[in-house]
Parts: sequence; structure tokens; C-alpha cells
Amino acid sequence: MKNIKFGAVLFDLDGVLVDSEALANAVWLEALAEHGLRLDREVLLARAVGGTHEALFDWLRAEHGWERPGTFVSLMDERLAAAFQGTPAIEGAADTLRALSAAGLPFAVASNSQRGRLHLKLAAAGLAGLVGEHAYDPAHVGGRGKPLPDLYLHAAAALGVSPTRCLVVEDSVTGLRAGVAAGATVWGLLAGGHAHPDGAGALLGAGAARVLSTHAELREALGLSVPA
Repeated sequence: MKNIKFGAVLFDLDGVLVDSEALANAVWLEALAEHGLRLDREVLLARAVGGTHEALFDWLRAEHGWERPGTFVSLMDERLAAAFQGTPAIEGAADTLRALSAAGLPFAVASNSQRGRLHLKLAAAGLAGLVGEHAYDPAHVGGRGKPLPDLYLHAAAALGVSPTRCLVVEDSVTGLRAGVAAGATVWGLLAGGHAHPDGAGALLGAGAARVLSTHAELREALGLSVPA
């Protein structure tokens, strides 16, 4: 095994460990259409990936003059919970987490997802037991989600590792900026099944040290072997 230069690995969730972006996008498109706003699938995906729901609502208000009805949040909570029951893990994600555990390299998840949805997706994808208690959402840091660095700073502190010794794995410019602002090394991972609105060029331009396409490539870059 190669020498691993990082003290911990901090993962985004959606599009990095679980393939949930297309599921969420379909729910949003349907619900918005029912409430008078029809959007292009790719346009919505480009705005939603990596961000918080509040940021998306702000964009819908500013760009489309659309205000959410009073019942819209509870409707979305219900529909997303149902959709996320079928969240699959991204190919190779579980092997990566097992390989990190076998190598004794700490890891955590830091996601803009609301806490209940975060844990629902991890459980549905079969990753909850591998991640354990180290799954963090904006509520852990007073609602200060990505692109602010707070989530990654919190995750690093929880693992007892300086953020400058952490590797952050992200698939969006929003999340990548959070990792860079935290002082971590950030790699892009475009392994999700959805079309990535932030491609390799955008991630590199925002400060990614490198961009990978699969978990197998990620493990190879870290010098990790999947335990037998």
C-alpha cells in the first residue's frame, strides 16, 4: 500500500456516496409544476446540486418570482422521504468506506441534506453502519451549510484532525468551495448516475486538485485496497 498523506477523508453525500440527485430532481420538478412553475430538468439540477433547499427557494424567488405556498415544505418532506427510500449507493462507495476503515483512516460525511433525509439516504443505500456517528448536516453548525466552510471544519474537528490534513471529496462547485475555504485538499468525484451540471472543468476551476470518475479511481489514488 502507498503512504496515505491525509489524516482523514470527508465526503459529501449526494452524488458522491449515494445516487440521489436524480430522485430529488424528479420530485422537485413534479411538485413545482403542480404549483404553477414548470422548469427544465437540467436547469433545476444545475441550481439544486450541492445546495440547500433554502438556497433553492431563494433562487426560485429571485429568478422566477415563485413563492412557496405554506404547505409546500411539508409536501416536499413527505415526497422526498418516499423517494429516498429507494436511494442506491454509488458503485464502489461501500468498498471505499470499508477500505478506509481497514486502513485506519478516519472519515466522515458532511452534507447539506436535512438531517432526517441524510440518515434516510445512508440507511437506504446500506451505508449507515459504515459511516456510524460521523454524519453531519447544517443543523450541527447553526444552519451554515455549504458553500460556507463550517460543515467541513466541524467534521474535521469531530474526527480530531486538522482540516489542512483532510481530503474533501465533492461533486459540486458549491461543496468544493466549502472544502477549499476550510483549508482542506479537495478532489472532485463525478461518479453519480445523473448528468453533472458542474463538470470536471468547473471543479478544477474552483480549486479541485484533481477530478476522478469512479470510486475505484479514488481508492487507487489513495493507495487503498478493499479488504477481503
